[in-house]
Amino acid sequence: MTQSIQLPIIDLTSPDRVSTARAIRQACLEVGFFYLINHGVDEKLFKQVLEQSKKFFSLSLEEKMKLVRRNHRGYTPLYAEKLDPSSTTQGDSKESFYIGSLEGKGVVSNLNQWPAEEVLPCWRSTMEDYHRRVLDAGIRLISLVALALELEEDFFHKSGACDSPNAFLRLLHYPGELQLSEQVVYGASAHSDYGMLTLLATDGVGGLQVCREKFKKPQIWEDVHHLSGAFIVNIGDMMERWTNCLFRSTLHRVMPTGQERYSVLRFHHMLNSFFFSNSLFYPLFRSMHVCGMLVYVI
Repeated sequence: MTQSIQLPIIDLTSPDRVSTARAIRQACLEVGFFYLINHGVDEKLFKQVLEQSKKFFSLSLEEKMKLVRRNHRGYTPLYAEKLDPSSTTQGDSKESFYIGSLEGKGVVSNLNQWPAEEVLPCWRSTMEDYHRRVLDAGIRLISLVALALELEEDFFHKSGACDSPNAFLRLLHYPGELQLSEQVVYGASAHSDYGMLTLLATDGVGGLQVCREKFKKPQIWEDVHHLSGAFIVNIGDMMERWTNCLFRSTLHRVMPTGQERYSVLRFHHMLNSFFFSNSLFYPLFRSMHVCGMLVYVI
């Protein structure tokens, strides 16, 4: 039986920013996942996003395929993706919809696709509102991550990482009833996220699992439970690279539970040309081996 993991709870409004940063650091060192509460995104808005998401995925396949993914934006049908390339399954049992950065500062052209207003009224405005609010929460969180790395609080802002963030919103639908198969079926097969931070909100249905030691065999998977009103935040590969593996980009997956499941992911890449050229290939920390131990040096 799979064990459950107790993730740390981070309060974004805590006045004690030093203690909060220490808690984030500990979470990123040990698990790479934590809950984020008091993030400023209204529960009512999230429920509206879920309702609109359900309306889209309830459309006919023919209607959804009118918005099939182009330029990493739009609809991806069931089984079209397989996050773990070593998996022998036909594909992950989920369908999704991608929304890229919104029009505004730093966005030259908007490649996003949207359902027609006459088909889904208020769909676009709801998603854009949520997109902006979660971006704001992510930017505030980034300041605490800088403190957690024992850097200046405005480090990422001064580096230009927040000037024109490359951020994606992804709506996900996992069907409850699946085709019978002799193979193991995954909602989302094992993977780590490639960006900086991911903020996840779900409808409360379980299935998310993490593997803290991704290079050890056999892999040990632990269930992550829903915490009402909280985002589940995880570190991505970009952050792991920048910190020279000090912070963990943890392997995770979604297993079918027999229940229909909806979730919304917000990927924060926080990347512009300046930050890319200066930081991706040169980690924030250098490392050296001392007496057989890997030591990180600022």
